[in-house]
Amino acid sequence: MEITTRTPGTDRVRRFIFEKQPVRGHWVRLAEAWRELRAHAHYPQPVEELLGEAVAASVLLAASLKFRGRLTLQLQGNGAVRLLVAQCTHEFGVRALARFDADRVSEPADVVAPGPIFQRLVGSDGRLTVTIETDEQGAPYQGIVPLQGASLGESLETYFASSEQLPTRVLVAADRDGCAGLLVQKMPQPASAAGSEDAWVDAQRGIGRLRAADLLVAPVESLLERGFEGHDLRLFRGSSVHFECRCGEGRVAALLRALGEEEVRDVLKEQGSVTVTCEFCHRPYRFGARDVDALFTGGGGPGAPEEIQ
Repeated sequence: MEITTRTPGTDRVRRFIFEKQPVRGHWVRLAEAWRELRAHAHYPQPVEELLGEAVAASVLLAASLKFRGRLTLQLQGNGAVRLLVAQCTHEFGVRALARFDADRVSEPADVVAPGPIFQRLVGSDGRLTVTIETDEQGAPYQGIVPLQGASLGESLETYFASSEQLPTRVLVAADRDGCAGLLVQKMPQPASAAGSEDAWVDAQRGIGRLRAADLLVAPVESLLERGFEGHDLRLFRGSSVHFECRCGEGRVAALLRALGEEEVRDVLKEQGSVTVTCEFCHRPYRFGARDVDALFTGGGGPGAPEEIQ
């Protein structure tokens, strides 16, 4: 069945389980949050799609864990994309960035090494790092695996197998209008549990029947019905997902105060304004002369620095 119409219910992550079987899964799809995340950034299409896949994956990872804090999914390689970072909080606030070599991204496929686009973007010697920083005191957890396989999903499956010891299948997709993902996992269960292995085999076959492109348009109910027909599933309401960057007028004002009045006023004199751009979301904040005066005269900081469109 061909599905071409996008459906509502986006910007949400939902959990599902196989009733009476040790198999669980998560589904996510973003639209508005994905657009907000890229509002001030411009990526070539292949980089943008890989970034979207990573954002969806970060939500799936966060949803599969119990923690309070921030999860960071990071890809580093020797390909056209040198660094890619996607973050998701326990409340499902997401942000992401990618650093890349534009010339290498635009090279024709027959000029660069053959293989799937994922391998051409990340290169032949890369790693995937998952870091979990909790609100409680203590060192963050970190798992690192090589970037292997023909897709980000395959690399994530390697991560779960080696770092979490949980058999997992992952499917992610992204385009300009949205990003989405589906994850299924086999949970620990006594070896004597009847039918548990058969259920996991069926779950793997089921996700294999789905196309990545369908994740972007089909309702979650339709995806589960098509992928896992014959199994009794329970789908939970889930949680909303939103764009959330840690930048803001207050943080930028504090940064400028830390730089010192003399240096800030030198920049103001030279350029006519002081512009600070967030490294993550690329949102620029411009401080004019009145804003700078307010920063250093105890006026409580600028009322509303101009945001550059």
